[in-house]
Amino acid sequence: MKHGDFTELAKFYVDRPSYSLVLLNYIKTFIKDKLGRDIIVADVGAGTGKLTENLEQIGLTGYAVEPNDAMRQEGINLFERKNTFEWKEGAAEATGLPDNCVDWVLMGSSFHWTDALKATEEFRRILRPGGFFTAIWNPRDIQRSDIHKKIEDMIYKEVPNMKRVSSGRRMTTEIMLQKLGNYFKDLIFMECMHDEIMSKERYMNIWRSVNDIRVQAGEEGFQRILKNIENILCDCSEISVPYKSRAWTVQVCK
Repeated sequence: MKHGDFTELAKFYVDRPSYSLVLLNYIKTFIKDKLGRDIIVADVGAGTGKLTENLEQIGLTGYAVEPNDAMRQEGINLFERKNTFEWKEGAAEATGLPDNCVDWVLMGSSFHWTDALKATEEFRRILRPGGFFTAIWNPRDIQRSDIHKKIEDMIYKEVPNMKRVSSGRRMTTEIMLQKLGNYFKDLIFMECMHDEIMSKERYMNIWRSVNDIRVQAGEEGFQRILKNIENILCDCSEISVPYKSRAWTVQVCK
């Protein structure tokens, strides 16, 4: 398996956690107030539709853009018989969407995989004047849970020199400013803590969907990690998982 290849992991993505609806609603309200109109969104790097589904839940419609065939098909299946989002093959650097077609572009836990300069150029192209871009991540809020700190420590013992690809916890406003270049203005950072209660099987499937740890640990090492997590959770029938949705939102200079 290669870094960034989610073809074999798509079937597990349905079990990934939702983003904070409270946070998404705050950003939506802010954007609608600024633009003074109903907004059309594009979820770019939509994967299997986890963030897309959240956007639908807060009353939005638009496009879901995803380059990986297996991931996109899972999303299409999720939205079968719905007309809220149109699924498109495309990537952040080349969405395939028309010029000036959306008011709000989002990337959920995927902006770190892009060529940031090319992606922001593309977002500027597809956004209407005054439109917005949000990069959002949903990392586990490990410090709020002893059991999750124990799992994290175990993983780093298995892979001592591991480098996580996701920017969910490490992203800063300063780094985001560097990635955005001169195409956007008025950077706003928001975060919101939330928890999800899930079965142990669902929780394990979330780990099975992780790409970067599997690549660095190797298949044998990754299977040991999964087994160790199961051992840590041996007395749990369900588990409360703490998350912290973290979002950076900017307005396009256009």
